[in-house]
Formats: sequence, structure tokens, C-alpha cells
Amino acid sequence: MFAIFQKSYLAILAGVTALALGTAALAQDSVIQVADGVYAFDPGDEYNSMFIVTDEGVIAIEPVNSQHAAGMLEAIRSVTDQPVKYLLHSHNHWDHSNGGNVFREAGATIIAHEEAFAWMKGNPHPDLALPDESWSGDKTEITLGGTTLELHYFGMNHGLGMTVFLLPEEKVAYIADIVTPNRVLFAIVPDFNIKEWLRTLDEVAQLDFEQAVYSHSASGSPIGTKEDVTLTAAFITDMQAAIGAEFQKGTGFTDIPGAVKLPKYEHWAGYDMWLPLNVYRVMLDMWMGPFPWRAD
Repeated sequence: MFAIFQKSYLAILAGVTALALGTAALAQDSVIQVADGVYAFDPGDEYNSMFIVTDEGVIAIEPVNSQHAAGMLEAIRSVTDQPVKYLLHSHNHWDHSNGGNVFREAGATIIAHEEAFAWMKGNPHPDLALPDESWSGDKTEITLGGTTLELHYFGMNHGLGMTVFLLPEEKVAYIADIVTPNRVLFAIVPDFNIKEWLRTLDEVAQLDFEQAVYSHSASGSPIGTKEDVTLTAAFITDMQAAIGAEFQKGTGFTDIPGAVKLPKYEHWAGYDMWLPLNVYRVMLDMWMGPFPWRAD
């Protein structure tokens, strides 16, 4: 009887050990080193995060949801024993800002721009942890273990409180939603002010970085370059020009989304499915005026 129990116990122990090793291996497989102490986390769920390891702790960016956040925390622990000191949000939307409790329970301070914070407070979600702190203005910095991270806010563009993160010494940025390499715009282009988005892309392109971790990417890697910023802006302006040409030809309003073709970008992900939706959204912006909008 004892021998049977012992065999069963050893089998269970072996299974638990294998599961733990498998989880650790998965966490390590999801980690890509971008620069010294800087890592992208890409678990294959269409969302990418970034974390920065210093000798005084870790800064994590973008929790997404509890499952993604738990995977990122495991990934961090596969790289370093340093505690996570900060969790930073790029903006307000639930699909990026959920999962914060995973890091709060690990001892991290959660921070978001004041506009994102106010929206989160007014729009609770079961998986959303209200940040501990908010920041205001166009720029702030966090320094940890000799590493300085800049937080840049460019005003209206997408969502609320949209923050671009920059490591000036490492020349690495983290950019959420406003650039997705090798893909047309997302579906119906929700919650974007097209005019202000283009202005923001121009200002982001003026930041001094060589590599960027993008929250979404269709390039096969979460890591891209500044060229992805300028290509996104070019795609939008090319679409506006094509829509304007159809206006000039007198093409019927509802016919324009099917008439606009941008062969230069036909190799981009989502071209066949989303280009007509992109055109509808951008066309409405050109016809009605920019939206959403507010007076700053």
C-alpha cells in the first residue's frame, strides 16, 4: 500500500515539476532582449509588453489582462530576482490596462497619466486595478537603479492619457496602438482623432530612439524601428489623398470604401478585410470633421 502511495506521490510531484519547468520555459521563450536590461514580452496573444531590469528593481509596462500580466511576471522572474517596483500604463483602454492586480500583489506601484486615471476611475472593470498614482503634463521621468525612463504625453490622438515611453540612454521606446508595424489600421479605427494622430506621429518621430517595442505588430517581431512610425503616417496620408481623389471624381459616398485601393500596402496584414473599414472611418473624419475632439 505504501509503495502504491509512494509511486502516486512521485508521479504527481513529477507532473507538478514538469508543469513548473514548462511554465518557466514558456516565460523564457516569450522574452526577447532589446538592449542591456531591456526586454520585450511577447506571449503570442497579440499584445506585447516591455520591462526594464535595474539593480534596484524592475519597471514593467502594459499589463493587458491578468493572464498576460501573470505571464509577464513569470518572464521577469526568469530573468532577474529583482522586485517589480513600478507598473506603467500606456493609456486607458481595458484591453491594455487590465491585469494590474497581478503586479500590485507583487509589490509594484501602478502609475498612469491623469487622463487615463480619471477614465479608469469612472469606468471600472473586474480585471482593472485603479492606479496608485497619476502624473500630469507633457512629460515626466522615472529613475530607478541609474536608469532613466521618460514618459511622454502628446495630447489627443488615441484613447486618453496615451503615453510613449523612452529610454534615452538605450534609445529604446515603447509605443502602444498608434503604430502597428506591417498592418493597416485596426478595423473601424476606434477612438482615434486622425488629425491629432498624424501630429503625434510626427512628434514621436522626432524622439531620439533606434528601436521600439510595439504593443501590436504584424512584422513577426514585437521590436521595430522609427521607420514604422513614418510608414504609419504615410499610410494614413496616402489614404486621405486617395479618398480626396474620389471626392473630386464625384464617386458616391458609399462607393468610395470599395473604390479606394492602395497597392503599395497590399502586403500588409488586414489589407483585404480592413482597408474598406479604414477608408470609411477616415472618410467620415474628412467629411464631418475630426472626432473625438475636446478643447485642451
